[in-house]
Parts: sequence; structure tokens; C-alpha cells
Amino acid sequence: MNFALYREMLSIASVRRLLIVGMIARIPHSAAGVLLTLHIVLTLGKGYAAAGAAAAVFTIGIAIGAPWRGRRVDTVGLRRALIPSVVSELVIWSIVPHVSYEWILPLVFVGGLLTLPIFSVIRQSLGVLVAGEQRRSAYALDSIATEVVFMIGPAVGAVVATSGFTVLGLTVVGVCTSAAGLFLLWFNPPTRSEDVLDAKQAADRDADELHAAEAAVVASAPAHLQEAASEMVPAASQQAGLRGRMARNFTWFTAAVAAVFAVAAGSGMVLSGTDVGIVAVLQRGGHQSEIGVVFFFWCAASVVGGLIYGAMHRPVSPILLLLGMAALTIPMGFAGDTWTLALLSLLPGVLCAPVLSAASELVADIVDEERRGEAMGWYGSALTAGVAFGSPFAGLFIDGVGPWAGFVAVGSAGVVLCLAGLVLQQRRRRVSAAAGERA
Repeated sequence: MNFALYREMLSIASVRRLLIVGMIARIPHSAAGVLLTLHIVLTLGKGYAAAGAAAAVFTIGIAIGAPWRGRRVDTVGLRRALIPSVVSELVIWSIVPHVSYEWILPLVFVGGLLTLPIFSVIRQSLGVLVAGEQRRSAYALDSIATEVVFMIGPAVGAVVATSGFTVLGLTVVGVCTSAAGLFLLWFNPPTRSEDVLDAKQAADRDADELHAAEAAVVASAPAHLQEAASEMVPAASQQAGLRGRMARNFTWFTAAVAAVFAVAAGSGMVLSGTDVGIVAVLQRGGHQSEIGVVFFFWCAASVVGGLIYGAMHRPVSPILLLLGMAALTIPMGFAGDTWTLALLSLLPGVLCAPVLSAASELVADIVDEERRGEAMGWYGSALTAGVAFGSPFAGLFIDGVGPWAGFVAVGSAGVVLCLAGLVLQQRRRRVSAAAGERA
């Protein structure tokens, strides 16, 4: 391990500034989950399944919008891509706490669709600013900063909600997130390297010259040949060009990328299910004010795990890290009080930041920079799709069986997902090896 890598990372002004901006921008949304859950359960008098459904609708909106948002960053630049998010964050979260549950669902869906893409923007920019072994340390630092945020946000959200101020709290979330978006617009972190932009500009110039030459040749051809060519283009060339463009759009989506997305979805499921389980256990026991204690232990363990992983010389497979996190989440269901729950959260918490850091690093390594914004968007979609499934999945078991069942359900599902992934991975290696021998 080389902990000096962190000093090297933090000595780079642009990286240091980006991590601070990312941490500040994430704080409002880190409180939104607890605030929305307790607003639906306490203020509106609904169950945890209903609260989980609202969280699922919100994250489905994020999952649908993230690739599009990432692609917009790639094509039009960060500032133009973020303007709709800055407006929608302020409007949506100012309306949500004042309407009935039935109206909350479509509102949070739109809010998710246009949510501020902080996660993907920060990860994409870090992938531009650093490379190689430094990238692992940079992503680990970002994961650690995220965990620090989740020590603060949910605890503050729980205090505000249990004090009876969920309406005010959700409104403040919208105002602060919109302000964070404006700050991100002002800072405008790089999302593409100068080399890639220069290469793209050169390719565009070459394409323009080629098109000009083709046009000159066609213009000098006899009229009857021009007419014949114009009739052939729509029937063949345009269709072939369309198919080619569609194929090129997803050349980055390989089996390895799909495996990383599956890990992201599993991580989101386990983390969101654990989140809802913690709130349910303490709320049912009358200890809502102690939610922050458990979140502190859970996130502090993740900070320690992230520090260790970021200092390692070799990466660890994200699927193995998720397998450990999911398995260690199951014992949290046997906690009977706040402090036991807090202590049991240390074990899965240690692997939380390493899972997300390892997955992000792998995406940055295997996807070309010119498509990395879109890939990070899809990665975020996979993560939030897991969150969308995990919250109501845990909520159903919490309402039907008991708070403890939420941990067991999401932990077991995560273990099954990882074991299935390892089996498929092993089978794919055998098929590749057999094909290599035949060749």
C-alpha cells in the first residue's frame, strides 16, 4: 500500500477543488432520501412500502435520465447540459412537500429525470485529470468524500424530519441543490482532455475536406449519372450509414462493461435496502433521533475501507467486493438496539467505498474517453436502478415480516447476484479458452 498517493492527489489543485465541489454539491441530496421517506411515513401516514415506491420512482427517473444527461455533457458541454437540472431541482423539490402522495410520484420521477448529475460529472472529470494508478486513489478519495457527506446529510435529515419539519427540509433540499448546480456551472470542471478534442477537430476537418472532394467529383459528373446516384443514396447508402452509426454508438458496451453495470445495480440494491432498513428499525423502536449514529458508523467504516483500497497497488474485482458487502449486510437484521446495529454496520460499511471505487475505475479504464460521459451515465443508471429496486424490495419485507427482514432480503439477493455473475464469468473464460485452443 502507498498512502503517499493521497498526498500526491491532494497536491493537484484541480483535483482538490473538484473533490471539494463534489462533496458540497452532494450534501442536499444525501439528506433527501431520509427526508422523503419520513415525510411519507410520518407526515402523510403511509407505510414503508409506499415510501420505498416513491424512492423507486425517483431513482427510475434518474436511471432513465442519466445516460441522456451524460451524452449531453459529451456533446454540448457541461454548462449547457446542467441548466435544465438547476431549474428543475429548485421547482420540483419546492412543490413535492406540499402535495399528496399520488402527486409526489410523478413529480419525483420528473425530478429524477432532470436531477443534477453530480456523480457522473465528478467521476468523468477525475478520469480526465488523472490516469493510471493515480486514478484508483482519486476515485477512492471521491468515495471517501461521499461517505463524509452521508455522515452529515442523513443525520441532519433525520433530525429535521423527526422534529416535524419535513416540508421545510425538502424545500431546502431543492434550493441548496440548485445552488450547488450554479456553483458547478461556475467552476466548470473539465470533462474531455485537450488531446481528444484536438483529435476530434482534426477528424472533423478531414471529414469536411473529404465531403468537399466528393461533392466536387459529383458536381463534375454528367447529369444522368448525378440523377442515378441521387436515386441510389436513399435506398442503400443512407440506410447503411444509419445502421453504422447505431452500431458505433454502442461499440463501447462490451461484456466487461455489462458486468460492471450489474455490480453497480447490485450495490445500489444493497445500499438502498440497508438505508431503508436502518430507518425502519430505529423508527419502529422509537429511536428516530439516533438514525445519525448508525449512519455515522456505517459511513465511517466506508471511509476507512476507501482509504485502504485507494492505497493498494492492485485492484480488486468489484464483484468480489460486492459479494462480501452483501453477505455482511445480512447480520444487521439481528440487531436489537441502536449500538448493536451501528457496530454490525461496520463490516459491510468497510467494503462500500471500495465497491463503488473499483467499479468506477474499471469503467474509466475500459471505455474510451470520447464515450466515457455516456458510459458513466449508464453506470449511474445501473446504480440507481438497483436503488430503485432495493428500496421497495426491502420495504415489502419490512412491512410484511419486520424491520430485520429488509437486511436479510437485500443481502441475500446481493449474494445470489454475485454468485451468478461469478459462474457466468467462469463459463465465459472457459468458452474463450476453448475457442483459443481451436484457433
